[in-house]
Amino acid sequence: MSWNDKFTDIKSQLRNLNGAIPETTKAFGALGATVKGDGALEHKTKEFVALGIAVASRCEPCIMFHVDALIRAGASREEVGETLAMAIQMGGGPSMMYASKALECFDELSAK
Repeated sequence: MSWNDKFTDIKSQLRNLNGAIPETTKAFGALGATVKGDGALEHKTKEFVALGIAVASRCEPCIMFHVDALIRAGASREEVGETLAMAIQMGGGPSMMYASKALECFDELSAK
């Protein structure tokens, strides 16, 4: 399955979840909006941090959302690569496996 197809599927699943527990998902969305705004760190930097955590946590859907956000923020493949290198350094072999997924996801989603 392509990353675009996976991304479409997870968005559908989240819409379903939003319908089941709207108060919770709205609160989670508000938290995200609060922490992602520019402050001492700019939004793009915060998304690099989130991608590193997503890789180290082995969360494929999180990887897709943060890769998409980084593409929209203008991140380069080189910047994503350095972020993935840090995730590998912090998470070892499992992070290396998910970093390869993240780079593949970046390559596919940025080719739109």
